[in-house]
Amino acid sequence: MKKHILIVPGDGIGQEVTEVGRKVLEKIAARFGHEFTYDEALIGHAAIEATGNPLPEETLQKMKASDAVLFGAVGHPKYDNDPAAKVRPEQGLLKMRKELGLYANLRPIKLFDELLGASSIKPEILKGSDILFFRELTGDIYFGEKGRKNDGDTAYDLAEYSRFEVERIARKAFEAARTRRKKLCSVDKANVLETSRLWREVVQKIAPEYPDVEVEHQFVDAAAMMLIKDPRRFDVVVTANLFGDILTDEASQIAGSMGMLASASVGDSTGVYEPIHGSAHDITGKGIANPLASVLSAALLLDISFGLKEESQTIIDAVDSLLKDGFRTRDIADGSTPAEKILNTEAAGNELLRRI
Repeated sequence: MKKHILIVPGDGIGQEVTEVGRKVLEKIAARFGHEFTYDEALIGHAAIEATGNPLPEETLQKMKASDAVLFGAVGHPKYDNDPAAKVRPEQGLLKMRKELGLYANLRPIKLFDELLGASSIKPEILKGSDILFFRELTGDIYFGEKGRKNDGDTAYDLAEYSRFEVERIARKAFEAARTRRKKLCSVDKANVLETSRLWREVVQKIAPEYPDVEVEHQFVDAAAMMLIKDPRRFDVVVTANLFGDILTDEASQIAGSMGMLASASVGDSTGVYEPIHGSAHDITGKGIANPLASVLSAALLLDISFGLKEESQTIIDAVDSLLKDGFRTRDIADGSTPAEKILNTEAAGNELLRRI
């Protein structure tokens, strides 16, 4: 198979972990006889520094011309501490999602048994957890009208959804549930928000088309509580952009660390695959970032965009093997992990390559 992959490292540790993800893809191509070609492009703070634009037109065109994108992270403390900044790294991320039509963000929350002790949640509550989140990605409060009034003393952000936007993400979630445990939980705040009332109305309307899928509706606050109390009750979860952003970060603790969670952003064209963690400038350049989320994102890329399920599973098996042998990065190590088993970013990548 011949495919072209665009590497977009972005900012902070994004540059470090995508390097490992790329090496894993190269190793898979060599083992299975595929031909993957690569290019790189700028986004976020790195792009602003170079061009003044968080998503240069050159990057966007490269994305559209590629078969898949392996993405890192965007963000920089410079902007976090300056609310008045007109140009921000995250604008590049939002524009990328909009321009590529990436309306479905898939976030698998799968716990490797070896990391039961890495979470702050009791092992007996966690064991066996396996959740697939579908987060709507191009609507909601992130893309609605926003601004200031009353001489800047009042701020507003408009949350907005169309029936079409809800239906297309819901159908993807229903289809996925059919391939798993046939349970779908739709999360909203329909007791308060009009957008959530539309959301629930649409999900209820199309549910009869999937009679084999058990559908449950939960308010977001109840869902947040149940994720910690009984994560095994969830199979597929579908929710709006803002709720999905918050709930999946919460659910990262089920997997032990945000450094373990991959994601896929897909629509009708090029898919983008990225770890859910941010740019983490507090550890940038120290060589200690966990690359496993980027590696698992590469596995998703092979599976979803290229249909290479065996190759994807090979990567997952390599990660599982590494963990079974007691190797950890700092974020998933605990007091019982021997010092010689705690790997830096490069060493973790090398161990994975050897196992592949």
